Amino acid sequence: MNVRSGDMLPDRVNWAKFTSLAWIGREGFLYSRFPEPEEGQDFQALNYNQAVWFHRLGTDQSEDVQVFATPDHPERSHYAEVTHDGRWAVITSAVGTDARYEVHVIDLARRAKEGWAARPLVTGFDNAWNLIEGSKGGLWFMTNKDAPRFRITATDLDAAQPKWIDVVQQSDETINAASLVGGRLIVSYLKDAASRALIFDFAGRQVNEIRLNGLGTAAGFRGKPDDPETFFSFASFNRPSGIYRMNLATNETVPFILPKLTFDPERYVVEQKFYTSKDGTSVPMFLVRNRAAAARGQALPTMLYGYGGFDISLTPGFSAVRMAWLEAGGAFALANIRGGGEYGKEWHDAGRRANKQNVFDDFIAAGEYLKAEGITTPHGLAIEGRSNGGLLMGAVTNQRPDLFDGVHAAVGVMDMLRFDRWTAGRYWVDDYGYPDREEDFRILRAYSPYHNLRPGTAYPWVIVTTADTDDRVVPAHSFKYAAALQATDPAGKPHLIRVETAAGHGAGKPTDKVIDEGADVLAFLAQATGLVPPDGTQ
Repeated sequence: MNVRSGDMLPDRVNWAKFTSLAWIGREGFLYSRFPEPEEGQDFQALNYNQAVWFHRLGTDQSEDVQVFATPDHPERSHYAEVTHDGRWAVITSAVGTDARYEVHVIDLARRAKEGWAARPLVTGFDNAWNLIEGSKGGLWFMTNKDAPRFRITATDLDAAQPKWIDVVQQSDETINAASLVGGRLIVSYLKDAASRALIFDFAGRQVNEIRLNGLGTAAGFRGKPDDPETFFSFASFNRPSGIYRMNLATNETVPFILPKLTFDPERYVVEQKFYTSKDGTSVPMFLVRNRAAAARGQALPTMLYGYGGFDISLTPGFSAVRMAWLEAGGAFALANIRGGGEYGKEWHDAGRRANKQNVFDDFIAAGEYLKAEGITTPHGLAIEGRSNGGLLMGAVTNQRPDLFDGVHAAVGVMDMLRFDRWTAGRYWVDDYGYPDREEDFRILRAYSPYHNLRPGTAYPWVIVTTADTDDRVVPAHSFKYAAALQATDPAGKPHLIRVETAAGHGAGKPTDKVIDEGADVLAFLAQATGLVPPDGTQ
């Protein structure tokens, strides 16, 4: 779309899955795409041979130029970024979901002479290398090489012999993101899964800290290397995301765009609790509930959310569906279990492959804590997870059906012996292992939700949700699991499946579909936990 006129452009690119757009001035953009699948395989074919292409505005996709590919290694994925100064195109390659990358660079200033010649900058697929920015010939990265909680390093590609120079060292807190704005480095840390933002000069000296409004998530910190100000967002469980404007010279921060609210965020208190898992590990958990109810120690039907995988950190954020649960009188908890990235690489490694059971133990311990502390009611604990979190729901429901009262397993990976046979499933072996290898097979078989349903077991209320065109976690996982659960416990509590049509894994789902699904799921979990809204309706 032409943002000045509002006119839609005729340009269209297909098969651009798992991509970003990296603009090269007004000329066009770099993007990643897969080959066109065979007829009828749009949502089932395995994803191989991703490549980076250049699309010139105003042309047909058939005229696009392939910029970077690895035909000898079809399993590799690639995505491109372009630095703000337009000097460098940086191509990051991965072999799965694990944060182990190779990096190639293209000098766009020499494109007329050298074309799309890419030279290697980082090789070996050993560590994470996340581009921060480029400026005056230099490139800045955050990496976990020799720093499991990340450090920031830079190199000058115009130097006769480029060297890596550390700028911000690893600390006790995990670096989550960084940006280069106004001659400063703005570094976002995770302190027990909540944001903390510090400002450094290029010598690595801390010059300021950005004040945030309590436990929440700060993100963005957008701007160019020479801009005098930056914009960032801040959100929490009781506050939708607002955008703030910060003067880097004075450190003054003012609201830029704030949402209009139909509820009072001060009615709810956001707390952080720490509980002990089965092996003695301390695990953090956010807890959100009515402030008055918390003050008098009132137990409330509680929704517990978890994920636990792929180095993904769960941080405070706002959800209108969750707010509806809170407004109806419930509490919400989010457990930062192992497998995520909240405490860096070690926390991730402690919850993947042979260590996957730690994830389930951590989540079960969270549920036990909520009941033992009287935070939730004796029969009022609902649990929810999506994608890898859907797998979590299936596994813990099998292992502790007596602990949970209502379960929402959304777009979950339920067949752990065949997950690598469809679409993006092959990428997940970094976290799950290889089903065709005996040692991994035994581990996967021990917790696979579909394979561990036991006849004669009294399972809690379970609602499974999926979508007919989900091409990340194909709906077959949910179909098989729901059918097996219904067959295993035919006379027990309700076990339902809800299938959304003309939808995918979740991102980009139209608002009306989000509302419809949210209403159905909340009604189901309210019935399972005995949650009665203030007006008495159910």
